[in-house]
Amino acid sequence: MIGTLAASLDAAPLAHGIMTTPENLLADLEGLARSAAQAEGVDLAWCELKGKDGSRVFRVFIERVDGDVGLTDCERVTKRLSVVLDVEDLIESAYTLEVSTPGLDRPLHDERDYERFAGKLARIKTRQPVDGRKRFVGRLGGVTDGFVTIEDEGGTARIPLSVIDSGRLEVEFDLPNRARSRKRA
Repeated sequence: MIGTLAASLDAAPLAHGIMTTPENLLADLEGLARSAAQAEGVDLAWCELKGKDGSRVFRVFIERVDGDVGLTDCERVTKRLSVVLDVEDLIESAYTLEVSTPGLDRPLHDERDYERFAGKLARIKTRQPVDGRKRFVGRLGGVTDGFVTIEDEGGTARIPLSVIDSGRLEVEFDLPNRARSRKRA
């Protein structure tokens, strides 16, 4: 079984038998996670390695473009990736593997995310003021020439990707219009 799972990840940048540096560890782990996710029909959103030797947590976040990722997907990626991580043995100490979805208030990490979620409600914080502000909440308009556009109550703001400190989708609920359902006296 291990050979079958490992062989199905032939596109992964496997480092078996090669010493990986701390600087390359996350990149190597990300390559393995991306291959495992793709083999299970989902996309890798991002991954992170937290903690110190002996108490590390390797978190893998998976998604689909249509947003339809469930517990079964997380279980399948966990099983596949767990076997490969055991074979490759890149993390030298004990660790916990967690595979989950990004959630409704998904963080936005890079230009690809800001483009992909154009039209969605988002919150952006900047390291330095843009048009006198450091916080924006509005509809994403995509990315053009290194600038994220966001439409809010103040109009359209163009925010350089280079000054964005954090961004995340806002949770939107599609509630029925209460005003239409009330009877007027």
